[in-house]
Amino acid sequence: MLLTLGVVVLLFVVYLLWWTGVETSAAQSRLTNDLGRAVASAPAPTKVPGSLAASLGIDPPPPVPATGEPYLDLTIPRLGDDWRWVVVQGVGLTQLALGPGHYPGTVGPGEVGNFAVAAHRSTHGEPFAYLDRMLPGDLVRFSFGARAWTYRVDKSFLTDPSDVGVLDPVPGEPTAKPTRRLLTLTTCDPRWGNERRLIVVGTLVKGR
Repeated sequence: MLLTLGVVVLLFVVYLLWWTGVETSAAQSRLTNDLGRAVASAPAPTKVPGSLAASLGIDPPPPVPATGEPYLDLTIPRLGDDWRWVVVQGVGLTQLALGPGHYPGTVGPGEVGNFAVAAHRSTHGEPFAYLDRMLPGDLVRFSFGARAWTYRVDKSFLTDPSDVGVLDPVPGEPTAKPTRRLLTLTTCDPRWGNERRLIVVGTLVKGR
């Protein structure tokens, strides 16, 4: 019985550490193709003449897709020259098994407010495994075809899983009116635990 139990535990560990990554890799390949088709069929973006975003050269974000569908490309140079993921819409377990997910209810890339994205730090390809290596000044880039939005990291910190205030339009100030274009990345801490949340906060510095 002990031998059987040991085999079951070993198989479960193999599933978590290896097979979930295989599944996520396959999903990312499909999402990459789907995102390419979405970009090809998307209408030309409409910039509002005279708006602040237009004057700053900030592209409008694409429409938010259905839950689980591809939304944006994400690259973070600090995490590797070939580090690239497709962000999907939604942050449920089903969506995060596919890759990084955009928090519903937060703004799109480049918009005034708080654009928030979550991802696993372990299992399912470990997108944010080394998010703790991010430093102030590092760049985080999202794109949708020719449209792109680059954020510069301002800070990172740890907080409790219950601290949903980090997702507010003005983080920690739920009634405040946003005036800045912020990015919030969230993941679990420690890497193989779930006791805390690692938060990386950035500000938009380039809109294309």
